[in-house]
Amino acid sequence: MIKNNGGTWNDTKHRPIVCLIKSKEHDGLYWAIPMGKLNHRDAAGQKRLDFYLNLPERDIRSCYYHIGRTSSQSIFFISDAIPITDKYIDGIHVGGDNQHYIIKNKNLISELERKLFRILSVENTKNNSFRQHITDVKHFLLQELEAEKQSTDM
Repeated sequence: MIKNNGGTWNDTKHRPIVCLIKSKEHDGLYWAIPMGKLNHRDAAGQKRLDFYLNLPERDIRSCYYHIGRTSSQSIFFISDAIPITDKYIDGIHVGGDNQHYIIKNKNLISELERKLFRILSVENTKNNSFRQHITDVKHFLLQELEAEKQSTDM
């Protein structure tokens, strides 16, 4: 769906995606952030992360990633955030206890939201600033949600 809307999505590892925030634009639209394990990064990958994470806070690139503890040290790929609907969620991520994993750390959630809102602010001032074409994907999903609503209203 992202590629069909002009974006790039090259996640071949089928990483979990954290559905973080319900959009104010539509009840069925969410903002989601892909995540992975920090210990899967090689030295070059870790060096790249360190570069972005150590930029001054006023630099938007400091919001591209975040490292936080989930069931292990995780990296959140915030600059790869996407709008998503239930239709495109193919499963629930489970933790080590085989239960639906929910982030409960309020500090982590707050920092993810802060960085996500900065990314979305850039996107709102310049559509499709990021490789996944956030704006085009969002418009596509909003059209899908409206079409579904109209078909159920009939």
